[in-house]
Amino acid sequence: MLMKREAESGEGARPGPPPYPVMLENPEMRWAFIRKVYTILTIQLVLTVAVGCVVVFVRPISHFFVSTSSGLVLYIVLIFVPFITLCPLYYYHRKHPLNFILLFIFTLTLAFALGLTCAFTHGRVLLESVILTTAVVICLTLYTFWASKRGHDFRFLESFLFGALLVLLIFGMIQLFFPMGRIAHIIYGVLASIIFSGYIIYDTDNLIKRYSYDQYIWASVALYFDIINLFLSVLTIFRAI
Repeated sequence: MLMKREAESGEGARPGPPPYPVMLENPEMRWAFIRKVYTILTIQLVLTVAVGCVVVFVRPISHFFVSTSSGLVLYIVLIFVPFITLCPLYYYHRKHPLNFILLFIFTLTLAFALGLTCAFTHGRVLLESVILTTAVVICLTLYTFWASKRGHDFRFLESFLFGALLVLLIFGMIQLFFPMGRIAHIIYGVLASIIFSGYIIYDTDNLIKRYSYDQYIWASVALYFDIINLFLSVLTIFRAI
């Protein structure tokens, strides 16, 4: 009877395992890992902005890609190269220095393709998109760190975000074959902005709690993808307004 009461009240029970491995780690090591990831991410974003500015402001580059057949072929190649690079990058993301070489190729080619996407967009629209994206990323990052410190866990977002991303991809494919006008572009941009804002929270939460110390490359790639896709989503909205 006594054992039964202790079991019901929780007394005498062994403590269960921590909800995530970071609770067993040295906090200084985790913060060093977080700083390393954000350093890599900052370098990626600076490189992206630099390459994008060159493509946008040096007009002969963008005109070559849109006015010649060889330029169009090269543009298509540049679009696919980052996604092709992801395969060996995922396999070798723990192998130094090959992981940094692949990360550089991935970032450079994606930055060039992004610059070509922005080359024929009004400067005011680009500036508004950059400012809004920066503000949202900073606010969501600070919120996630604050919420994680208070014990909140955002792992539940994984299945929801994956399903929402599938709906977004299908919606985008429908738009390609059956264009629905300006309103549809605004709806697509708003939905995409919400989804990738959720991914920023989810991947930041993984950075704080779940990534191991040798996954710094993959953690930076995940956050970089989230920020770039959020920027493109915001840009879609401002272009359509």
